[in-house]
Amino acid sequence: MTNTTTTVTTAAKAAKAITATAPRAPAVAFSHIGFFVRDIARMEDFYTRVIGFTITDRGDLGTVQLVFLSRDPEEHHQVVLASGRPDDLRFNLINQISFRVEGIAALRRFNDMLLEEECGGRVSELRPVTHGNAISIYFRDPEGNRIELFFDTPWYCEQPVREAVDFTHSDEEIMRHCEDVARSLPRFMPRAQWVAEMKARMAGRTHG
Repeated sequence: MTNTTTTVTTAAKAAKAITATAPRAPAVAFSHIGFFVRDIARMEDFYTRVIGFTITDRGDLGTVQLVFLSRDPEEHHQVVLASGRPDDLRFNLINQISFRVEGIAALRRFNDMLLEEECGGRVSELRPVTHGNAISIYFRDPEGNRIELFFDTPWYCEQPVREAVDFTHSDEEIMRHCEDVARSLPRFMPRAQWVAEMKARMAGRTHG
């Protein structure tokens, strides 16, 4: 037991020393995602009409059709639709694609719109939930990709967690429920405190 403990401790120290002396990566920021689709016209209609994207460019790259979409005038594209997804693809490698919205009023509006889309068979698996640190709507787009629309709450709690949200309730009732969920979980704290902790942790990683 002593030899094993010593070996683990030595390995941990060596790993820490390597990490401390390794070059630090320059800053990065997430910009956009591209994914293959079966019916590019149908997907273009959905992402422009329902999610509100603007087409910034379109064209062919060899045999692949591309549609560039954005909701930010500073970003040429945030989503790229590319033709060529196989019809017989049995497993979707996309776990989820997430979009931040301004708050509960915007999320409620999207919920109403998506209920109509679900009734029309254009989306599926519509699920409003809270993670304690966020309130989200999950659904499958017309080709089965899981999409999340969400906004951050003022709280943090240990993840992962998922509890149902009912949009027949008022905004105030939903926010109270979400706060109760967050407070019941480990490491509950105000979001500002969590952000400060993450800044300190990331600064330590950046500056060694």
